[in-house]
Amino acid sequence: MLRAGTTASIYLLAFTRYSFGFAPAASNIRLARATISVLSSASEPESSTNELPQIPFVTKTVDSDRSKDLMLGEDAGVFNIQNENWGNLGETGWFTFSAAVGTIMTAVAVLWVYHPTGYSDDFLAFLEDIAGGNPHIVTLLFGIIFPIVHSGLASLRPLGEQVVGARMWRVIFAFPSLCLSYSWIAYFISHAHDGLQFYDLRGNEAAHTIAWAVNFLSFFFLSPSVFNLKEVAAIEQPKIHLWETGMIRITRHPQFVGQIMWSAAHLAMVGTSFTALTMALLVGHHGFACWNGDRRLYDEHGEDFLKVKERTSIIPFQAILEGRQVPPKDYYKELLRGPYLVIALGTLGAYFAHPYMQAGAALARNSGLVPGGILDGLFP
Repeated sequence: MLRAGTTASIYLLAFTRYSFGFAPAASNIRLARATISVLSSASEPESSTNELPQIPFVTKTVDSDRSKDLMLGEDAGVFNIQNENWGNLGETGWFTFSAAVGTIMTAVAVLWVYHPTGYSDDFLAFLEDIAGGNPHIVTLLFGIIFPIVHSGLASLRPLGEQVVGARMWRVIFAFPSLCLSYSWIAYFISHAHDGLQFYDLRGNEAAHTIAWAVNFLSFFFLSPSVFNLKEVAAIEQPKIHLWETGMIRITRHPQFVGQIMWSAAHLAMVGTSFTALTMALLVGHHGFACWNGDRRLYDEHGEDFLKVKERTSIIPFQAILEGRQVPPKDYYKELLRGPYLVIALGTLGAYFAHPYMQAGAALARNSGLVPGGILDGLFP
C-alpha cells in the first residue's frame, strides 16, 4: 500500500504503497504493486553468465542519449538477462533470492497471517477494541501506525546498519512492514463500502474504464529502487540510490504521484467515507515520504543530490516545462525496458486476481479471533 522514503518491499506487498484494486463489479484491494517481480539490476557485470537471448528493450536495455545529463545519478531500470544466474545457495543469484523470499514470506504467514499461530487477528482485535468497533478509527490507526513503523525504520537505517549490518537491517525493516501491510489491506477489502455512501459508480462502464486506465498507469510510477529485487531481499547489499533517468525526469518522487493517481481512481469508483479516509491517509504518507526521501538522499549523496534535485521536480513535468530538465530525444528508450514490461504483466495479473483477494480477506474476517500464537510459550 505504501512505500515511504525511497520505498519499501517487494516480497509480497509493497512497502510502499499497496494496490487496493477494483474488480468490474466490486472494489477490492490489489496486492501491493511491490509484488511485481521486476528483474532488474542497477549495474551490470562485465561478462555474460548465460546464453539466454538478448532481445532489445525486453531482455537487454537499449541505452538512451545521456550526453546532457549530470552523470551523477544512476540509469534506472538497466537490465541484461545474460548477466543473471541462479547461482548456488548463499551466492548473489536468483536461487538464494528465491530461498530468502520464501523464508520471510513463510515467517509472515506463520507468525502473522495464520490465525492459530500468528498474531494478526490479535492485533486487529486490539485496534478494534480501542476504536470501539468503528472502522474509520481502525483505518485511521493503521494510517498512523504504519507510517511510524515503515518510515521510522527507514529513517533509522543509517544507525541500524552500523549495529547489525545493511542486510540484517533490511530484514528488520521488511518484516513489520509486510505484516502491517497485510492487515491493512485485508481490513480495507472488508470495509471499503462502510460509512457514508456519497456515490457509487461501479455500474458505470465509462467511469470504470477511465478509473481502470488511471489505475493501470499509476503502477508505472514506481521508484526505480523497487526494480533491484536482490537488494530488496537483502541478497545484495541494500543502497540508497540516486537516480537520474526514467520516471525521475518526470517526477523525483514517482510513487507519490502514482499513489495520488491510484487513490483518485479508486475513490472515483467507491465513494464512501471509509474509502475517502483511507485514500487520504495513503496520499498523506507518501507526501511525507517526499520530504523524508529527499532528506535521506541528501544525507547519503550530499551535493550530488542537490544538483539532481535542481533538475527535477515533485510535481510531474514541472522541471521539464521550466527548462530545468531536458529529456533526450530518444527518451522512450528509458521507458521501454524489461522491468516496465513485467510491471504491466503483473498489474494485469493482479487485476484478474481480485476475486481471490476478496475471498482471502473474507476468509480472514470470518475466521475470527484465535487468541495467542506460536510464540506464546516463549513468554509465560
